[in-house]
Amino acid sequence: MAQTKIGLGILILVLVIGYASVFTVHETERAIKFRFGEIVRYDYEPGLHWKVPVPVWNAVKKFDARVLTLESKPERFLTSEKKNVIVDSFVKWRIEDVKRFYTTLAGNVRQANIRLDQVIKDELRSQFGKRTIHQVVSTDRDIIRQLLLKATIPIADKLGIEIFDIRIKRIDLPSQVSSSVYARMRSERERVAREFRSEGKEAAERIEAEADRQREVIVAEAQREADKLRGEGDAVATEVYAKAHDKNREFFSFYRSLNAYKKTFAQPGDMIVLDPTSDFFRYFKREQPPR
Repeated sequence: MAQTKIGLGILILVLVIGYASVFTVHETERAIKFRFGEIVRYDYEPGLHWKVPVPVWNAVKKFDARVLTLESKPERFLTSEKKNVIVDSFVKWRIEDVKRFYTTLAGNVRQANIRLDQVIKDELRSQFGKRTIHQVVSTDRDIIRQLLLKATIPIADKLGIEIFDIRIKRIDLPSQVSSSVYARMRSERERVAREFRSEGKEAAERIEAEADRQREVIVAEAQREADKLRGEGDAVATEVYAKAHDKNREFFSFYRSLNAYKKTFAQPGDMIVLDPTSDFFRYFKREQPPR
């Protein structure tokens, strides 16, 4: 019985020592092994690893190797116009060199965020101070991002950190600046609108004048053509009248008189006062037409 207890105790001791001698490094972790507080290994691959089960002799410290996000608090920066803008940004980073990260920052993620935040804000202050509000809001955001990466990556590398991305999430203006910018933008838009309206009115007047000119030309040409055709028609009619007159002058005179009578007495009640012996009524005086 005593031997069984001793064997069981030895088994439990072996299991405890075995458990204390093994540690696991996951894919999302970086690990450092210390010996008497000195780093002896830091290049562990994911998997199962061994150590001496004595805390003073071998100690293992693990760090999160996933991509972390530093979200900076909104900060005020001055533009080249001496206008305040409120900038909200974030950084994506992870631990790349765990040994360097531990020796420079004591493996403290909070300290890493503070250092990165300070570097990025200093660079933002420098870049915004060289640009106008319009540039930082509309045209130069990607340029500023590239410059932030260029300035931050070397510093982060010295800390054992890899920078994945730096983004400016939002750029706001203080309320008084927003009102001023809005008023200026509105004034500029109104000026552009007035220019467009003026140009449109000028174009409309030009088109209208050109249309009037073309209309006058078309009407004049049509009138000229009508006068020409009318003249040709009158000439043909005169020729026909002349030929008809030459064939039977008395009949032609009679026909013309009938047309004159018809036009003179076109409406009921039409009246004309003439001397009965007038030549106008000469065909009313004859009982027989001349032979």
